[in-house]
Amino acid sequence: MIVSNKQKTVHLRRIFFLVSLVIALAALALFLLDYTIFGLVSVGVFAIWFLYFQVADYQFVEFSDANGKVLLRYYKAVRFGKTNFNSIEFPQQMLYNAHFEDSLFGKMSDLTLVVKTRRGIAEYPSVSLTALPINERKRLQERLLQILGV
Repeated sequence: MIVSNKQKTVHLRRIFFLVSLVIALAALALFLLDYTIFGLVSVGVFAIWFLYFQVADYQFVEFSDANGKVLLRYYKAVRFGKTNFNSIEFPQQMLYNAHFEDSLFGKMSDLTLVVKTRRGIAEYPSVSLTALPINERKRLQERLLQILGV
């Protein structure tokens, strides 16, 4: 089974950068026309816009369970500068637990994978599933629970 939100991530990136560009151009125009107060307000609007995307933590997520392995690729969808690509890969039988943490009435969701190794139990960093549609999140959760045998 493969779960991916590539199209939605591309859409979110385009919206973010397009709206950011419009706000920046509006702020520049307001400053050049000596509407300093309105220019400062538009800078504040941009700060809130940017903060929203940072708190929501939209991430590209691709999950695959082919060939007896769990593979999870992810990276932050909206970011200035270089994008850090991350990947988690391990055999299915090593999966010990999968924590799904919902917040904001289920609108935001995080996944934490726990694996059992020879040295004990290891927990991978949380991956934000906020950019995944709810039905895809449920499919992912059902598949991970099926792998766990629950």
